[in-house]
Amino acid sequence: MEEIYLAGGCLWGVQEFLKHLPGVISTEAGRANGSTNTTEGSYDGYAECVRTQFDPEQVSVEQLTDYLFEIIDPYSLNQQGHDVGKKYRTGIYTVNPEHLERVKQHILAREDAAKIVVEVLPLSNYVQSDQEHQNRLSLHPEDHSFCHLPLDLLYKYKNKS
Repeated sequence: MEEIYLAGGCLWGVQEFLKHLPGVISTEAGRANGSTNTTEGSYDGYAECVRTQFDPEQVSVEQLTDYLFEIIDPYSLNQQGHDVGKKYRTGIYTVNPEHLERVKQHILAREDAAKIVVEVLPLSNYVQSDQEHQNRLSLHPEDHSFCHLPLDLLYKYKNKS
């Protein structure tokens, strides 16, 4: 099992989408690369993210990158849908240097690489989100109205994993 941290705007929809992907073992809503180890207090520079544990024999970091790109606008800086602000920036974070290099090369190989503003950085800090944010759309499907992802995209892989 390996893990990577994926940021794609509001974490509710990102987690709901990722947890249904083939090869994804578990997900957890959290905050990447902030400067504190708490969810309390003022904004500390974090990006909303989903800690994604996966089986590399079933899904690669390149494939996970492609899946993320299905649900984000990779050209939008600090905004996804109606969520605006630095905490909604897109990013791929990991403590595994090989993952970083593979993701960077994968993005550079795209024809639109020059326009992509997705961060690809080492994970320097991770804080688990409060319990109320974990699996939010599974537990409270009525909250989908706050999510920028259409239902058909959100559940595209639900019964295929």
